[in-house]
Amino acid sequence: MPTIQASEFKAKCLALMDKVAATGESWIVTKNGKPVAELRPYSGGRKGSPFGLHQGLEIRGDVIAPLEDDLWNALG
Repeated sequence: MPTIQASEFKAKCLALMDKVAATGESWIVTKNGKPVAELRPYSGGRKGSPFGLHQGLEIRGDVIAPLEDDLWNALG
């Protein structure tokens, strides 16, 4: 995988992003000779779900409304 120094990456960032998008090649960005970041083609993220919940989870009913009093009594 090719590498690029952070200072050079800063100067060529937009051109390098275009190259990554066109070729599908990933790059490692280094700082002081150590890898700090990876630039790779976007593969499409997961679909978002409400409140970070599992995608298969479905909320049914009114989750905000107060519970009935007799339900609390049954639990006590």
